[in-house]
Amino acid sequence: MTSTTNRRLEGKVALITGTGGGQGRAAALRFAREGATVVGCDLHADSHLETRRLLEAEGLQLHGDGSVDLGDVDQARAWVEDAARQFERIDILYNNASATRFGPMAEFSVDDWHYVIRNELDLVFYTTRYAWQYLARQGGTIINIASTAAWCGSTLTGKAAHSAAKGAVVSFTRQLAVEGAPVGIRAISISPGFIKTPGTAAFVENPETRAKLLKGVLLDRPGESEEVAALAAFVASGEATYITGTDLVIDGGLLAT
Repeated sequence: MTSTTNRRLEGKVALITGTGGGQGRAAALRFAREGATVVGCDLHADSHLETRRLLEAEGLQLHGDGSVDLGDVDQARAWVEDAARQFERIDILYNNASATRFGPMAEFSVDDWHYVIRNELDLVFYTTRYAWQYLARQGGTIINIASTAAWCGSTLTGKAAHSAAKGAVVSFTRQLAVEGAPVGIRAISISPGFIKTPGTAAFVENPETRAKLLKGVLLDRPGESEEVAALAAFVASGEATYITGTDLVIDGGLLAT
């Protein structure tokens, strides 16, 4: 997918989590093309380094190391503070990274529940908590990736924990906007629907599953990671300075039906 960029993020330092692939990789590429200094991380160092190579092929840079477990509070804090120390500012925090598990309520274990909350909600709190003081200095922007799972249920898979975590991300973001406004921080969540990523490739390639997942999607196709990144780049830019405290849905029309 091609896109036009105009360097709307020139001079800004953007921390993006989960840059090893999918939406995080697309975000790293888009934000760097828009002029931002991008600091990334991923649980998988090799994937993060592959994203770095992709940026370098365009004459761009990706800072930060892979193999960071953001669900560990000490690692999350160190990643944020290392970036702040190196670049002396944080303008954008883009909480993209997550990991989840699915299963029907009758079979979903307590360990599964804690895994989802740790890897879809706790890590968002950790990075935000430690980036907050730096964002306040710059009048920065927080972008949290939620999901349409926050807004609707599914007959295809059990996703109670995933829905709870992403619903919490939406509510958390709203409160961040309230507390951030006096110090110039904007906070916005983005709720993607069915997006084509390496993690959803098996569903996209299976005609039966794909048809089920696209039921009710008015545009009748999965979204692209680049489309989510394009929305995020707009939200982070000076063109969106009156947007805060809201959830932006990008779902091909799913929630309209």
